[in-house]
Amino acid sequence: MRYAMAIDTLKCVGCSDCVVACQTENNVPIGYCRDWVVEVTEGTYPQLALENRSERCCHCENAPCVRCCPTGASHKEEGGMVLVTHEKCIGCAACIESCPYDARYTHPDGYVDKCTFCMHRVAEGLKPACVSVCPTKCMYFGDLDNPESEISQILKNRKWKLLIPEAGTDPKLYFLI
Repeated sequence: MRYAMAIDTLKCVGCSDCVVACQTENNVPIGYCRDWVVEVTEGTYPQLALENRSERCCHCENAPCVRCCPTGASHKEEGGMVLVTHEKCIGCAACIESCPYDARYTHPDGYVDKCTFCMHRVAEGLKPACVSVCPTKCMYFGDLDNPESEISQILKNRKWKLLIPEAGTDPKLYFLI
């Protein structure tokens, strides 16, 4: 099993419902976030293109945050989810520095925090909170090892891109284009 998420940049309207759902579901302190919406404008006037992206931890196959963690607090779980065990984290921030996606932050209580793909919900057969509230249904989550899963079918039939592919992290966050 390899969990992944895909965001349809053609359907995302940048409403940030995903951000609020994550903050509520995971008790993220005010002023912090595990996911965020980015608006990117590309091209030269008058040929401009706008892209909205909901970004978060990419749960990389080759995660530098896991390799550099001195205590093992940053680790991979079954399904490829990259998680942080708060009780083991010493707050050194090595993982924050190693992440090319700026997907981690230091929680006010002193440990590093990040997106978990709502592992607690997934374990109950639910979708991550962000996916479940998206009003445009632009977010997809599932198992890449299941060729019949919705995410496998979407990635097979649509064009997609990765953020910073040259980093060699093999991220599991795809952006449909």
